[in-house]
Amino acid sequence: MAHAHHADRAVLVDREDGVSRGSNMLARLISLAGFIIFALLAFRFVLSLFGANQTNAFANFIYDTSHPLVAPFFGLFNYTPQFGVSRFEFETLIAMLFYAVIIGIAVRLVSIGRRDPV
Repeated sequence: MAHAHHADRAVLVDREDGVSRGSNMLARLISLAGFIIFALLAFRFVLSLFGANQTNAFANFIYDTSHPLVAPFFGLFNYTPQFGVSRFEFETLIAMLFYAVIIGIAVRLVSIGRRDPV
């Protein structure tokens, strides 16, 4: 009888380990997606700050790819400091903060109930 109880416990531990591994993988994928979003926005901010040529293939790729991520924040402020071709994009900084918080919350939600912290 004790052996059967031990076997049930082993199955339960295996299921918990499987769930833990699955949530760990999901947390890592969310973190990776967050890193990619953050990197795109950081490149956008720096390129805009230094007045990168928008006809350059790399700058154009960064602006086009990151635009949907920043678009909800356009018009948030009534001023846009611009110095020649250089532009300080407050919207991009706010977007970076917003996505960092959302990604952090998502990783924590996926990790609820895990024994080991992320």
